[in-house]
Amino acid sequence: MIERIKEDIKSVFHRDPAARNTFEVLTNYPGLHAIWLHRIAHKLWNRNWKWLARTLSTFNRWLTGIEIHPGAKFGRRVFIDHGMGVVIGETAELGDDVTLYHGVTLGGTSWKAGKRHPTLANNAVVGAGAKVLGPITIGESAKVGSNSVVVKDVPAGATAVGIPGRIILANKANDDDERKEARGQIAKKYGFDAYAVAVDNPDPVANAMGVMLEHMHLMDNKVEEMCQVIQSLGGDVCTKDMTAISVADFSDTGLSPVVPLSKQQQQEAFDPHI
Repeated sequence: MIERIKEDIKSVFHRDPAARNTFEVLTNYPGLHAIWLHRIAHKLWNRNWKWLARTLSTFNRWLTGIEIHPGAKFGRRVFIDHGMGVVIGETAELGDDVTLYHGVTLGGTSWKAGKRHPTLANNAVVGAGAKVLGPITIGESAKVGSNSVVVKDVPAGATAVGIPGRIILANKANDDDERKEARGQIAKKYGFDAYAVAVDNPDPVANAMGVMLEHMHLMDNKVEEMCQVIQSLGGDVCTKDMTAISVADFSDTGLSPVVPLSKQQQQEAFDPHI
């Protein structure tokens, strides 16, 4: 038991730059207190002392602001940073080195008995305010962005952002540099440079917009070539320039340009200490 406590404290220094010394971590980190009390409650639950386990869980919530059902299974070195408002359901399972930030809910989507809460594999990270719902799996080293709502499995090493959570594969092959540069130039031509596909752009919708702009540019070139050939044959077409489009044309929709996040901004979505 003492060794596990030492291990937990050591893990805090690896994940929280605000931690200064062991005594401070031991006395002022409610996320650790909640996990330690949960371990006791979980043992009581497994020994069929259900009421006592639930009572200890309720005391744990009163003391730390973190609600963990005593039936939930935790691995080693789980870290709940800040922790206020965290809710973890009965059949939730957390692997080793999982990190949760404040306001996270690992909840269910059904009233039926059985497995109804998420499973988080080793090294998973769930950002502040995120909701992970249902008997789904968050893969090893996967991340859930702050305030996201995830109701489907997230593959290992991937990131889920938005409502509902959209999957971004970290190991997905990127376009070559020449194509990225070309897309950027195309987007600027149409005035949609905010949707240019950047290497660190985490939004799949913006990526899709980049593909659409690339297709539009290709079609424009084809139409221009056709017009030139027809005119060379004596035809009278394409004598007027096409009306240019820009972001301003969509101002009355209430939409504003989406600026791609930098790597620093992406990290801040998961780690509020930066």
